[in-house]
Amino acid sequence: MTESSFKWRRKILLAVLLIFSIVFAPFAACADFKAVEGPCGLEFPRDHASHPDYRTEWWYYTGNLRSDDGERFGFQVTFFRVAADARAEVDGQRSEWRAEHIFAAHAAVSDLTTGRFETAEKMSRAALGLAGTSRDEGFFEVFVNGWRAVITPRTHKVFARGAGFSIDLDLIPEKPPSLHGDSGYSRKGKAATEASCYYSITRMRTAGKITVGGRERTVSGTGWMDHEFSSASLNPEIAGWDWFSLRLSDGSDLMVYLMREKDGGFSSVSSGTYVDSGGTVRHLAFEDLRVRPLDTWKSPRSGASYPSRWLLEVIPVDLRLEIVPNMNDQEVRSPESTRVTYWEGSVSAKGSKEQGTPLSGEGYVELTGYAGPVVY
Repeated sequence: MTESSFKWRRKILLAVLLIFSIVFAPFAACADFKAVEGPCGLEFPRDHASHPDYRTEWWYYTGNLRSDDGERFGFQVTFFRVAADARAEVDGQRSEWRAEHIFAAHAAVSDLTTGRFETAEKMSRAALGLAGTSRDEGFFEVFVNGWRAVITPRTHKVFARGAGFSIDLDLIPEKPPSLHGDSGYSRKGKAATEASCYYSITRMRTAGKITVGGRERTVSGTGWMDHEFSSASLNPEIAGWDWFSLRLSDGSDLMVYLMREKDGGFSSVSSGTYVDSGGTVRHLAFEDLRVRPLDTWKSPRSGASYPSRWLLEVIPVDLRLEIVPNMNDQEVRSPESTRVTYWEGSVSAKGSKEQGTPLSGEGYVELTGYAGPVVY
């Protein structure tokens, strides 16, 4: 067997293991993992770290950047952890390849000046130093095959590299973590346990290096960090979700997630969070939100049709925004890791607030379930 053939077969095996864990772990979730059933008691920096007693977890970074020459970029780096069953032994011997967790990672760069979109993915078992987490007092790291996010009390450092790009950034929080839902308890379904522990750092001063097409740029801008963990599987009535993260020109920030039902409507468990310029958090219930798609874009690869322009209204703060993708083709495919195809892209916003005061914004939108079913 050639080395390239071995590597390819290994990737296929790891993909099968990850899908097996995601699809079948929910049936053991109640017995083997902690359930999220109420306020999460999150404390920082402690809860930036991993929560291995829960089945799934992810750390997620996005942002919008400019180079010294005025070129514009969007970026995404996400790390996923899925619990696996490592208890089995062979002839009474525990293999060093056996692992309690499987890790995957996705990264993408949107070159908004040229229209070039680059993505890459990684996956590995948490064995032999290939992937995993480490922590010390005030320090946490998650890593997958050379990609990493390192969190300290002052900074977050993110590194990822694909065939056509690299991301090497420092992110400094400008606001404290914002807890979504009820003190971090974020409902995703009608049952109390169909929920996650979820928080965001909605505004982070970001600087570093972006390389696209062999050319390195020094960049700066603003980023966003999400961290979420749960043991629940996605309710079978839910087809996917539409997620918005926006930083507005008045210093406020907005997160909205809309759980999309199979009939095309939005579930009443959908909600959001408004963070004012001083960092004060306001929970937004489903009835506080109005979102209307205004256009669509069809992927030439997956054939999926995604909403591509939106009118978003937040009633309690008199906010009205039109949100537009900064480029249409920002579809992420992950055939060698999670095998989910989704749209994850840089967007701009323009609108008004509080009796017509104009404002603008930028951020990211994630759209899942349009190119096939989503399981987690």
